[in-house]
Amino acid sequence: MSRTRAVASATVVLLVVSAGCVGLAEFDEFASGSEGSTSGGAEATAIDAQSAATQTATAGSNGTLEVHFINVGQSVSTLIVGPTNETMLVDSGDFTDDGEDVLAYLQRHNISRIDRLVVSHADADHIGGNAAIIDYYETEADGIGAVYDPGIAASTQTYEAYLDAVEAHNVTLYETREGDPLPFEGVGVEVLGPPEPYLENGDRNENSIVLRLAYGRTGFLLTGDAEDGQERYLVDTYGERLRATVLKAGHHGSRSSTGEALLDAVEPKAVVISSANGSQYGHPNEEVLRRLADRSIPAYWTATHGNVVLVSDGERVTVRTQQAAPTDPLSLRNGTAIEPGATDPVAPRATINGSLNTTAETPVATDGGTETATEIQADRIRVDEIHADAAGDDRENLNDEYVVFENPGSEALDLTGWTVEDEAGHTYAFPDGFTLEPNSTVTLRTGSGTDSESDLYWGSGSPIWNNGGDTVIVTNAAGETVLREEYS
Repeated sequence: MSRTRAVASATVVLLVVSAGCVGLAEFDEFASGSEGSTSGGAEATAIDAQSAATQTATAGSNGTLEVHFINVGQSVSTLIVGPTNETMLVDSGDFTDDGEDVLAYLQRHNISRIDRLVVSHADADHIGGNAAIIDYYETEADGIGAVYDPGIAASTQTYEAYLDAVEAHNVTLYETREGDPLPFEGVGVEVLGPPEPYLENGDRNENSIVLRLAYGRTGFLLTGDAEDGQERYLVDTYGERLRATVLKAGHHGSRSSTGEALLDAVEPKAVVISSANGSQYGHPNEEVLRRLADRSIPAYWTATHGNVVLVSDGERVTVRTQQAAPTDPLSLRNGTAIEPGATDPVAPRATINGSLNTTAETPVATDGGTETATEIQADRIRVDEIHADAAGDDRENLNDEYVVFENPGSEALDLTGWTVEDEAGHTYAFPDGFTLEPNSTVTLRTGSGTDSESDLYWGSGSPIWNNGGDTVIVTNAAGETVLREEYS
């Protein structure tokens, strides 16, 4: 199967090899009706793209997944560094600065190779740095492994320059659709859009490449500039499978994106918005911010938080930003603006517990290599619910104060020797021989009663869990802390 670019009048039609045909792409160019020469080296480039883990960045992620939302003003660019240091760049900022801010960011973080360059769609505020980044990495660094593009052209000089750079350097280019593979070592990556056939008569926004990344119990959903049409398709097609810990707001926080149905399906614990302070388009839109506020979802805005770096260890996500700013969606604009390109370091601001309840194979890097979630869940437990404020007088209704634990793994979990503790040191020991079955829950009630498979009783004569906030700490039989869940 060949990859072809044709130029006719002012319209560019891009036909590229399906992502399912890895390693066999050729490039035949037909410009102004005359046949060009077939480029060499495409096959070797494609093969290199599959084994690039040994040639990736020196940033050093130490077995974590890093998702960097780079502050690029009224634009977007997301750098992803996997647990083995494989790299993915999703979009490259606006055409007005020719990718300078993004390239400078990559250089500051010692990113010597881009293993996957993903073009969410061909709008100039998403591909503005593509040509410059491809040129730099192909001539002065360790190259671009492969480019993934939804295949809908734009009649702009920015788009032409991007394709020219791909051609000039023989970079492998895949037209990428829903369900196509996008290999990324140690991380589960699903391509959820665009579908076949395209939505909305091929509208570029509504046919963005949509990526869902899963790493252990943490997930990230990147929807490009998807608006209500593609969001409706995603919800109707995937429903709860869209669940993610963090959601990137669609289309820079426009009113037609990040809708009610999508938020209800994803159930994000945080949302990141990439747009400019004082955006001429009014991004983020007040209706979007109200939707987030109604669900008590904190928001991080690149215009006021600066670069937003999310670091996942597979269990929780640490949020780091360049400066502290409000995360209450309705107070977002009260923060102090920070200019794109600012080099202030990021600092930790919050920790978010993973929200994925699936036993699907979501890779997690460990000291001994990469395992899947189904392989490591045998010694994991999660908090499903904390009900600290019992109805009426807490002291007279102790069994309405409880914590629900879940075994999200595929194997039974023997809790003999395991303990539960609060911040003050009150300790409960699970009964000897108590086993929590796969995908099952058990409710630990503060008061007294008869233990069963579904309910256990602490036997305390007074409340344990503070209504105003506390920490649930679970320790296994080896004395290792396997869970630390804070609530407020």
